Amino acid sequence: MSGGVGSRLWPVSRETHPKPFMTLPDGQNLIQKTFVRAAALDNVVEVMTVTNRELFFKTEDEYRLVGGAASTLSFILEPFGRNTAAAVAMAAVQLHEIYGPQAQMLVLAADHLIAKQDEFARAVQQAQTLAGEGYLVTFGIRPEYPETGFGYIEADGDSPVLGGLKVSRFVEKPDATTAERYVDAGNYFWNSGMFCFQVGAVLDQLQAHAPDVLQHVRDAFALSHLSEGEKHRCLRLHAEGFAGVPDISIDYALMERSNKVVTVPCDIGWSDIGSWNALSQLTDEDADGNRCVGEVMAHRSANNYVQSTERLTALVGVNDLIVVDTPDAILVAHKDSAQDVKHIVSRLKKSGHSAHHIHQTVHRPWGAYTTLEEGERFKIKRIVVKPKASLSLQMHHHRSEHWIVVSGMARVVNDQRELMLNTNESTFISAGHKHRLENPGVIDLVLIEVQSGDYLGEDDIVRFEDIYGRAES
Repeated sequence: MSGGVGSRLWPVSRETHPKPFMTLPDGQNLIQKTFVRAAALDNVVEVMTVTNRELFFKTEDEYRLVGGAASTLSFILEPFGRNTAAAVAMAAVQLHEIYGPQAQMLVLAADHLIAKQDEFARAVQQAQTLAGEGYLVTFGIRPEYPETGFGYIEADGDSPVLGGLKVSRFVEKPDATTAERYVDAGNYFWNSGMFCFQVGAVLDQLQAHAPDVLQHVRDAFALSHLSEGEKHRCLRLHAEGFAGVPDISIDYALMERSNKVVTVPCDIGWSDIGSWNALSQLTDEDADGNRCVGEVMAHRSANNYVQSTERLTALVGVNDLIVVDTPDAILVAHKDSAQDVKHIVSRLKKSGHSAHHIHQTVHRPWGAYTTLEEGERFKIKRIVVKPKASLSLQMHHHRSEHWIVVSGMARVVNDQRELMLNTNESTFISAGHKHRLENPGVIDLVLIEVQSGDYLGEDDIVRFEDIYGRAES
């Protein structure tokens, strides 16, 4: 499941570049690590990803970089988020259609980190045994300290089941005193948000405890478009049908209501990387306890986390701070307030500020663009088009565009003309003219685009043809 925004990791995590795509110190990101971890398990028939349709091509690119082309991949593409009950139910409905009720599904979040792969694989084997008996299996993480940012699972220590424990209840994030009591009790575990089910069993339990969720999911499934190829399947969910699915988590909809839930206690080096404090632990500290990514100088400063890859950042006489620098936003927060970063994101969203949604660099199926400068009636972008990739045949009502090739070669459709542009050559596209940009070469095409007009929003676009399926039908 790859649907969360990760608002507590702003300004790096944003809606168009959420937490699963954040690069970690070892060079991989969380969604790549989750894919590799899943694909390495025994008896895996396919890896299915449930994500927003705007992140489909970006996800494919990330998998390809870690050898994803060698595995059977499938995707369920949501037009908008409807929480984890919808994601799990839709996956179960499709898997039931393909493999039948006896198939098992392992549900993982795309933005978790698991350090101990061997222990994880053993826990999954144990969960498969339990799932084969019709249980809904959770993975309970043995708490290392009294964490107040996680939900907990209370297990019945007197009711072992095939190596697992019956779940007595799920409890919300506790206060510090309650969390300490949970750790001391010994039968409370962090709720990892990972599950293992038999497809038929989870559908039966959804029918019993959340029939409205399951019925709306089935209705949306029937209206949705399925495309299949060799070792590849993609279900694009029907927007109006999917809008009727209740927005509820799988915990609330099912796990807290079913009497078939068991947990597998495990120590797998799990972290949900839910805040900058958690992410900072992946970077080594210096003699003063500072953890720094990028060019950082510190004087009389201790226990800070700094991420600044674009420019030099200097700290003088400050302690216990989080400093995260991106090209268009800087976060400065006290470590004790790391969980409160999400409130800034809420305010940005409420005010309509674009910094909650996009970075200066935005990834597209064909490549990426970076906004270099903008003002009243103009915007300047740097556009990179991957080899053999092509933008859609499109038109804008309110803006004209001037394209200048910096490197590579461009094939351009400009109204009734088709032309080839080399380095330092350009073309002007008037508002209302159909146009397309393509890279016919074997190296990246880089060009500068100068937009001018009354309205320069990204929604001023009419697509007529698109090889990525984004044109209006």
